[in-house]
Amino acid sequence: MNNTVSLNLDNPIRDAISRIRFAPHSNNLLISSWDSSLRLYDVDSSKLRMEAPGEAALLDCCFESERVCFSAASDGSVNRYDLGSGIKASVGNHGDLATCVEYSAETCQIVTAGWDRKINFWDARSTQSHGCLNSLVSDVESMSLCGLNLMFSAGSSVNIYDIRSYKTSVHTKGVKVKCIRPIFNPKGFVVGSIDGRVLLEYICKSSLNEGYAFRCHPKVKDGRRHLVTINDIAFNPSIIGSFVTGDNDGYATLWDARGRKRIFEMSRYPNSVVSLSYSHDGLLLAVASSYSYQEANEIEEPPQIFVHEMGNCDLMSPSSGASNKK
Repeated sequence: MNNTVSLNLDNPIRDAISRIRFAPHSNNLLISSWDSSLRLYDVDSSKLRMEAPGEAALLDCCFESERVCFSAASDGSVNRYDLGSGIKASVGNHGDLATCVEYSAETCQIVTAGWDRKINFWDARSTQSHGCLNSLVSDVESMSLCGLNLMFSAGSSVNIYDIRSYKTSVHTKGVKVKCIRPIFNPKGFVVGSIDGRVLLEYICKSSLNEGYAFRCHPKVKDGRRHLVTINDIAFNPSIIGSFVTGDNDGYATLWDARGRKRIFEMSRYPNSVVSLSYSHDGLLLAVASSYSYQEANEIEEPPQIFVHEMGNCDLMSPSSGASNKK
């Protein structure tokens, strides 16, 4: 990595970071946090473009476009933001915490999940409800969208729901899933577990695309191997098979999915790595270092966001040694 900077905010983030996401076509970074504010930071110019305060902790956020985004909050509310004006408008509500939010460009829908064990679908143009999945057996821990495939975890199961045909497939993983993220080429998903395991599964299996699982390298603490939760996973959009994991001990590690090996581990961050995001071109990697409210003995250092500039060596396909930009 060539260069690393820590985002300098005049008004610091006052509570745990829940999610960071780079914009679809720029280096603007969306930040949701437990301090109830949604922030938009321009990484190129090192300027805060927007800060929209609220009344409830924000548990997730996502972009619709460069000008519009959404948030999910602890009071069950789902809100839409105009990033130019900062104006916030209500989309709807869950009966309990709203924990996840995604946007489908294919269907122009907002998809949200909450602790009321429902997944709601909203028309992004009218904000009218398009129905919901309300037969979930447990809370949704994590959710991601890849084209028409909605992927969400409930307990130890991964559910893939086609938002157009309404067909569902269930994959039981045998681990408590913490996060689920899509694999784009070939299509599939990867999950991180609370006991430090990563599992990759491809939707269209072949001899070349077989799923597998591995345990992230545990650290030794007091002479014992210490397994930590995988909080987030992000795939580099420019390199097929290259992804990074972030764990509760404050480590981010780059992996080669095709070669099934670790590339390297970054220096430890001040807090847990709670969220990760690559820029649209894969040239930047943002890492959110924050306490996560998962362990009683967490050190509550102020939340920070680090942005890494990926060097030429990082833009090489780890398995073939050549660039694999899509």
